[in-house]
Amino acid sequence: MHISLDGFVAGPNGEMDWIKVDEEVFDYGHTRISQGDTAMYGRVTFQMMQSYWPTAADKPTASRHDIEHSAWYTKIQKVVLSKTLNSADFKNTTIIGENIPDRINEIKQQPGNEILLFGSPSATHSLIQQNLIDGYWLFVNPVVLGKGIPLFTDIKEKINLKLITTRQFACGVTELNYIVDK
Repeated sequence: MHISLDGFVAGPNGEMDWIKVDEEVFDYGHTRISQGDTAMYGRVTFQMMQSYWPTAADKPTASRHDIEHSAWYTKIQKVVLSKTLNSADFKNTTIIGENIPDRINEIKQQPGNEILLFGSPSATHSLIQQNLIDGYWLFVNPVVLGKGIPLFTDIKEKINLKLITTRQFACGVTELNYIVDK
């Protein structure tokens, strides 16, 4: 998840135009997400992704990144957290609207690799409050927004983290990879 230095994942109106992404970040991100086999989204982020990625590679101006990410998005198992979507007419997609902790723990018990949560601040807040996040993969952008949608809000109890890796990119973004230290 991209985050500002002062802890926001989006501006006050959901703006993300402050996020710095270049080829180096794209390549690193693609390599990293290719290790997972399940992508989790909140409804809003899923609908945004679904409106672009399934056909992104088909556009005449598609970049290498568009082609690679479109192929990944098409094949990855997707889990959408939503109380309003009730149809799973999307390829490789499961919608969870009830018993979220139980359903996520069931998915965690299945064979496979990581479940990667993408964007989705509201879903992230809910999962944090339910102690369902095992780690944080953050891209800290060199910007102070002053206000916006925070990553951490309404935290009920302290969350101890252990830093696993860091990486600095030429564009000024720093990746921090933490696991929850239980």
